[in-house]
This record gives sequence, structure tokens and C-alpha cells, in this order.
Amino acid sequence: MSLDLFRLSQESIQRILNRAMSRGGDFAEIFCEVSRFNSLVMEEGILKTAISSIEKGVGVRVVKGERTGYAYTERLDDASFLKIADTAAAIAEDKGSERSYALEQKPLTNRYAIDDPSTEVDLDKKIQWIIKANEHARAYSDLVTKVSISYTDHQRTILLADTRGRLFEDVQPMLRFSISAICEKDGERQTGRSGDGGRRGFSFVTADKVRKWAEDAVREALVLLEAKQAPAGMLPVILAPGDSGILLHEAIGHPLEADFNRKGTSAYADRLGHMVADPQCTIIDDGTIEHDRGSINVDDELNDSQRTVLIENGRLNTYMMDEISARYFDQESTGNGRRESYKYQPLPRMRTTYMLPGEYSADEIIGSTEHGIYCKTFKGGQVEISNGNFTFVPSEAYLIRDGKLSHPIKNFILIGNGPDVLSKVTMVGNDFAMGSGIWTCGKGQSVPVGVGLPTVKISEMTVGGQTA
Repeated sequence: MSLDLFRLSQESIQRILNRAMSRGGDFAEIFCEVSRFNSLVMEEGILKTAISSIEKGVGVRVVKGERTGYAYTERLDDASFLKIADTAAAIAEDKGSERSYALEQKPLTNRYAIDDPSTEVDLDKKIQWIIKANEHARAYSDLVTKVSISYTDHQRTILLADTRGRLFEDVQPMLRFSISAICEKDGERQTGRSGDGGRRGFSFVTADKVRKWAEDAVREALVLLEAKQAPAGMLPVILAPGDSGILLHEAIGHPLEADFNRKGTSAYADRLGHMVADPQCTIIDDGTIEHDRGSINVDDELNDSQRTVLIENGRLNTYMMDEISARYFDQESTGNGRRESYKYQPLPRMRTTYMLPGEYSADEIIGSTEHGIYCKTFKGGQVEISNGNFTFVPSEAYLIRDGKLSHPIKNFILIGNGPDVLSKVTMVGNDFAMGSGIWTCGKGQSVPVGVGLPTVKISEMTVGGQTA
């Protein structure tokens, strides 16, 4: 076990939990973490940044009703542990009692076992892949003016124990390789991006993948150089499989996180059991996909990860629950309590969110559209949780004319409403694909997530373009 990493024993954990419950909290937990992080950034063929760091700390949380006390320390000694336990305990005002918490280690179903953790690989080997990516990108086109390459790896070792007597440890690897290429022609500059990653070992990075990521980044920039101005108005929109699932993540995923619904600030509040989407739509949040960026063996509250059906055939089935929300809704936690690090307390967060495939081929979906927009990738977007309104900026997109992809388009945004868009889904493809392992979600804290989608047709959405 990892107890020695944190200068802890089962006896000292008992003392910390007893101190945390000394004022009569409902529940207490201790969260221990040591993280190793490496990052390399190359720009203009020069290695600009190389960072290697180790972070270690312990947090204690006490819950009393809907109130939470949380404190953490980077000093790993008994006095510091008991001090943060006292601080967290102050949220409660009753009189606690001494008791014994018989800790039992939970068995592990490891969804990301690897033999070659990237954090153990020599720096020179990582730099060689970055150099190769730069060479491939520049060789692909004479129009390339700038290439930026980012490589990061991270290994997080966590130890959790709580007053339910549960004890668990996990080692969570992560790797990400990202390439950005700028191409210039006739005074216009465009940027393309590509990459991949996940909870994988260093052998995930291969010569063929590095070449493909580099060439895909340049190809996207070249497509955008030839793109024409996008039309404006209410138009059918088709989302490509894979990474366009980020729209689902933002526009529908965040409003289905239980804390927003518990507080009544989500467009989906008080709608459990209601039809909220076209019956073709079944939406999943899944932490069990092997080696996926959003996968976890347990959440950061010691609950088993699981595959959670959020919306089934258009009907809202459940929200993404952490412990506090689960008690409020009188349900079991869905294993969505996640935190960025020991410095934070957990919140309901997505893992890997996707829509199940339907019955149509991509050709059928595109062929059914006389005039519309096909969106392949996105730069980003934002959503107002309270009403579900969102805006998204596509990166690579195409005009559809007479049932065929016509030409690339640029300089537009998609404006819509999450519940409204789900009701306007008219066709769901049979070509489901997971997105690339590059996505990170922010909600006051950053956590790795995954996305996925089949081809999906939305009957109409506001396209904020520049031509009539």
C-alpha cells in the first residue's frame, strides 16, 4: 500500500477520522495524493519549456447536512494532519464521540493498467518524438509558418479512507500529445490542431501516430485557408462523429451535473422522468472505458466508477451524482464525485460523455440535407447552465448543398439551447466514434474528460455567419 508515501498508518488514519468527527459530522474522509508531472513545449523548432514537478498533500473533508468543511496540508506529519482535521470539523457544531472505523481495503478493477508509465521514460526519448512531429508538420506543406508541440505526462497516486470504513488506493496515468500548426497564404493565417492521449503508457506514441497528428494539424489549417465565409440564419446542422461530442459535453453534460439541479439552477431541474430529447437520443456518462482519458477506477469519494445512463430514449433518467447530491435526491452516487487535486473538495463532474449510435449512415444523413452545415471539429464554446443557452465556435466545417459536402466554411458560431437542440435531433448515425484523448473540463477545477458522438442531424440551429 501507499501509506508510507504519506507517512500514514491505519492507526494514524483512525486518529485523523476521529478528530474530523469530533464535533459530530455526518461523514468524514481523508484524501491523499502524490502527483508527478512532466511537460515539454517546442515552438519554432526550439524546445522552449521543460517542466518536471512532484506535488504531494493530504486533504480532510467533513460533511454535516449540506455543509462541508475542507482543509488540506502539504506538511506530512501527525500534527498537520490533526490540524486540518480540526479545521474541517468546525463545520459541525454538535458533540462527537470516539469510535473505531474498521478500515477495509476495497478491491481494484483496474481500467488503465500499463507496463511503461511515461513518467519513468528518459527525457531524450520524449524530445525525439517532438522533433519528429515538428519535421513532419513542416515537410507536409511549404505554407507552414509556425508549429507548436506540447507533450505532457502525469501520474497521480491517491489514497482514500472514510468513516464508512473504506480504504482505497489507485495509480492514475495520463499522457497527452498536442500539435498546433499555422499556415499562411496571401496574407491570411489559419491554425489547425490535432493530437491524442489517454490513460496510457509511453508506447502509445508511435512513429505512425506522430506523423498522422502532425499532418492532420497542417491539413486542417490548409482547409481553413481555402474556406469561404459561412452563411447566416436558421439552418440544419450536422455534427460529425468523435470530437464534435464536445458540444454535447458543454450544452447537455454540464446542465445534467447534480449540483446545478440540486440548487435549481439548471434547465433540467425537476425534470427527472420527463421527456427532454428526441426518442433517438440516449446519452451516457461512462467512467469504465479502458484507457480512456475520462475513465476512473473509483471516483474521488471512494465510489465505484460506472456507466450511467443519463437520458434513455429521450427520457431524463438521472443526474451525475456526487455524495451530497445523491443524499439530496435519495439516490445512490453515480461515481461522479471528482476533484482536481487534494487542494479541492469533490464536485459532480463528467467522465466520458457520449450519445449512443442510431440507425442511419452518414451518407444518408448528409444526403437528406439540401442546404446546411457540417461541423467536424470545434475550437470551444460556453453554456449558461440556468437556461441551457450556448454558443460554439466550429473550427473545421463544410457547407452542405444538394445533399453533398460542398466547400469548407469559416468565421461563424453556432447559437442554440441544449434542451431545444435535443428535441430537434432528427437523425442519429450508426458511425459512433470516441473523441481524441485531449479534453480537459473546467468548473473551478480542471479534470480530464472524454467525449464521443455518432453523426447527428439537428433540424435547425442559429448559424451566426457573415453571408445571407
